[in-house]
Amino acid sequence: MGTASEGAPEDLLPLALSRPHDAIAAARSFLGTDPPPAPASIAHQALGIALRQLGEMPPALKELRTAVRLARASRQTDREVDALASLGATLGRAGQGKEALATLDLAVANSRGALAGKVLLRRADVLIVLGRHDEALQDLRGAVTRLRRAGDVVWEARSRNYRGFTLLARGATRQAEADFAVAEQLYAKAHQEFEFAEARQNRGLVASARGDLPAALAYFDDAGRRFDDLGVSWPDLAIDRCATLLAAGLTQEALAVSDEAVDRMTTDGGQETKRPELLYAAATAALSVGDLATARDRADQARRLFASQHRAWWTARATMVQLEARYRSGERGKRLLDQATRLAQKLDDLNATDAPAAHLLAGRLALAQRNSVAAGNELASAAKFRRGAPPLARGAAWLGQALRCEADGDLRGMLAACRRGLDALDQHRQMMGATELRARASVHGTELARLAQADALRRGDVRKLLSWSERWRATALAVPSVRPIEDQEAAADLAALRDVVRRLEASNDIQLDRERRRLEDAIRSRAIQAPGSATDSTAFDLDDLVAALGKTVLVELVEVDEVLHAVVIAGSRLRRHTLGRLQDAELEVERARFRLRQLARTRPSAGPPLDVIGDRLAKVLLGDVELPDDAPVVVVPPGRLQALPWTLLPQLARRPVSVAPSAATWLTAHRLPPPRRQRVTLAFGPGLRSGGAEVQKLAGSYPAATLLGDGHATADQVLRALDGAWLAHLAAHGTFRSDSPMFSSLRFDDGPLTVYDFERLRRAPHRLVLSSCESGVAKPVGADELLGLTSSLVPLGAAGILASVVPVNDAAAVPFMLALHANLQAGQSLAEAFAGAREQADDDPLTVATVSSFVALGA
Repeated sequence: MGTASEGAPEDLLPLALSRPHDAIAAARSFLGTDPPPAPASIAHQALGIALRQLGEMPPALKELRTAVRLARASRQTDREVDALASLGATLGRAGQGKEALATLDLAVANSRGALAGKVLLRRADVLIVLGRHDEALQDLRGAVTRLRRAGDVVWEARSRNYRGFTLLARGATRQAEADFAVAEQLYAKAHQEFEFAEARQNRGLVASARGDLPAALAYFDDAGRRFDDLGVSWPDLAIDRCATLLAAGLTQEALAVSDEAVDRMTTDGGQETKRPELLYAAATAALSVGDLATARDRADQARRLFASQHRAWWTARATMVQLEARYRSGERGKRLLDQATRLAQKLDDLNATDAPAAHLLAGRLALAQRNSVAAGNELASAAKFRRGAPPLARGAAWLGQALRCEADGDLRGMLAACRRGLDALDQHRQMMGATELRARASVHGTELARLAQADALRRGDVRKLLSWSERWRATALAVPSVRPIEDQEAAADLAALRDVVRRLEASNDIQLDRERRRLEDAIRSRAIQAPGSATDSTAFDLDDLVAALGKTVLVELVEVDEVLHAVVIAGSRLRRHTLGRLQDAELEVERARFRLRQLARTRPSAGPPLDVIGDRLAKVLLGDVELPDDAPVVVVPPGRLQALPWTLLPQLARRPVSVAPSAATWLTAHRLPPPRRQRVTLAFGPGLRSGGAEVQKLAGSYPAATLLGDGHATADQVLRALDGAWLAHLAAHGTFRSDSPMFSSLRFDDGPLTVYDFERLRRAPHRLVLSSCESGVAKPVGADELLGLTSSLVPLGAAGILASVVPVNDAAAVPFMLALHANLQAGQSLAEAFAGAREQADDDPLTVATVSSFVALGA
C-alpha cells in the first residue's frame, strides 16, 4: 500500500489502522508540504487514529479536533462528518462517553449512504464500550447494510467485526462467528493487517465462548504474533487470553498475563477505557488463585473507573468479582445477600453472561441465611442455563440445580443434577487434547462430586461413596493426550531445549536461561493448543472391580470436607473407616519424605527411626483398618497424599503393595495384555555415582536387551527403544519440576528427557523400572488429578511402574534393583517382585531408606 507522499491523502486513513507507525510518518511528511484544509484535515485525522491505536490518547484527541476544524474550513460536509465521527469514537475510548455520543449524534444527523454507515459504526463502538449492546446492534445492522450496498470492503469488514463482538456479548456465538469469518476474509482482501489480527483474536473469543479453549489459545497466539510484527501492544488480547486461561484452569498463567498487561499500561500509557478492563481481568485472575485481598482491591479500582466512564455493564461485572471475593473470604449475612440479589437482577437486565454466577452466589448466601424462598428463586434462575449453553456454563447451571434440589430435600433430583453437571464438564474437557488442560479443568466439577459424596456418606452407602469418588478422580489419566508424535517442530524445540539445558549445566549464562524459558513456553503453548477428541473412558463398574481384585485388597482413601475416610474392599465386602483430618495425614507424609531425603544423603542421626515414622503414618492413613494376612494390597490415595513411600507402614511392609491414582486406573492396568514380543530396554544416563553398574549387570540377565549408555543413550534412541517394550529399566538422574510438572525429566546423554518427550511414545513400556530420584512424584492439580512423569505414562499403556517418591542413593539402589529383576524373571508381578526385593535387602539404614523410597504404581 502506498502512502500519501506517494499517492492520494485518503490512503492515509486505512494505513492508520493497518500500520499506525507508517501512517504517522507519512501524515507528518504530507503535512510538511502545507496542503489545503481538506487534505490537511485527512492527514490530521489519520494521525489521530494512528496515535489512538498506539494508546496515545491526549495527542490523538488534539489531532482529531484539528481535523474537525480544518474540515469545517474546507466547507465539505462529508469531510466534516467523517472527522467528527473519528473524534467521537476516540472520545469514547478515552472514557468521555457523554461527549462522544453527542459528537456522534451530530455526525449521524448530517450523514447519508455509505458515510452514514461509517458513522453508525463509530457510534456503535462507543455504545459497546458503555455496555449498551442492544443500541449498538441496531446501529451495526444499519451500518452493514449501507456499506455492503456501497461495496466498501474495509468498512463492511469493520461493521461485521463489531457486530460479531456485540452478538458474542449477548451469547449468540454462531452468528458472531459467521460475522468474524466474513470480516477476516474482507480484511485479507483489503490487506488490512492490524484489523485482520483483530479478527483472528475475535475468532479466538468465539472459540473460548464455545469452550474450545485449545482453538482459542491458538487464535490468540496467531493474533499476538501479528500485533508484534506491527509493533503494536494490544491490551484487548491480554484481557481475552486471561479469561481463556482461567477457563482452562491455568490460573497462575492468567494472573501473570493480566499483571504484565497492567504494568505495561502503567508504564506506556494507553486508552483510558482499557485500563479498567485490564484491572478487571487482573481481579478475576487473583480471585481464581485465591488472592482475595488483591481481587477485591483490583475489582474496586476497576469498578470506580467503569462508573466514572458511565459503563454500567462493566461496572456490574466488576462488582460481581468484589462480591464473590467477599463471599470466599467467609463473609455472610443479609447485607451481602441483598447486594448479590440486586446485582443478579441488574446483570439479567444487561444480558450479561455473568448473570448465572451472580444468581448462584445469591442462592448460596440465601441458603446460609436459611432463607429458603430466596434460595429457591435464585438457584432456579441460575439453573435456567443448563440447556443450550456451552458445557462449562451448563456445568455451573447444573450445580445451581443440585443445590436447589438439596435445599428442597429432593436428593434424587440432586444426584441427577450432579450426574448431568459432571457429564457436561466431561464434554468441556473432551475439547482439550492436552493432559495438563484436562487435569486442571477438573476443578470445575469439584463441588458437584463433593455434593454426591457427602450424600453417600450421610446415608452410609459405601458403594455409592466409592462410585462417586471414582466418578471425578484421576479421570484425565483415563484417556491418552492428543500427542504431537509426528510434529517435527515440536520435536525440534524439545531437542533444542535439551541442548540449552545441557549447556546451562556448565554455565550460568543469562542468555541461555532466557532461551530455555522461551523454548519451554513454546513447547507448552503448542501442547495445550492440541484439539481434543470425543474419546471417553469406560464407565466405572464396581462389580467388575470386585471380580478383578480376587484376593487382593483395595484401600481407597476418600476425602470429604477435609476428613479422610478409607473404603476397603476385601473379598466381596465393602467397609468404610473414618480416619481423621486430611491435614494431619499430609503433615505425616511430609515428615516421612523429609526423613527419607535425609537418609538418602547418609545423614541418619537427625531424626526419628523409620519404624516410628511408619507407626505414625499407619495411625493417620489406616486407622483401625485390619488387612487379611499376606493379601496383596492396592492403595488408592487422593492426589495430595500421592507422594508417600507406602511400604513404610508396618501393615504394608511385608506384602505386595501397588499404588494407583484411582481404582478405575488400576482396573485398566490390570487388564492390559503384555506385548507379544518380550522386548527389553536397558538404559542409563550420565553422572550416576554407580556409573550405571546395575544396568551393566542386568544386561547379563537379559542378553537380547537393547543396551544404551556411555554416550549412546540419547533422547531419540531411548524413546525408540522404549516404544512398545515389554520391560524397560532406566537408571538416570531425575528431576521433578513442581513449578511446571510437564518438564519433569530424566537426564540422558544429550540432555533431559521430559514428560513432553514421553508423550511422543505410541505405547509406553508394559513394565517400567525407573531407578531415578523423584521419578514417581506428581503434582496434584484440579479436583483430584496428577501431573508428572509416571502419570503421563499411565494413559499410554504402562501396566506397572516402579519409581521413587524422594531422592535415592544411586549406589545403594544397585543390589535392590538386581534382586527386583531376579524376581521378575522368576515370573512374579511387579508388586510381588518389589516385596521380595525388600525382604532380601539388608538392614543397613541407608539400604532400608533406599528400598523404602520406591513405590509400585499400577497393577
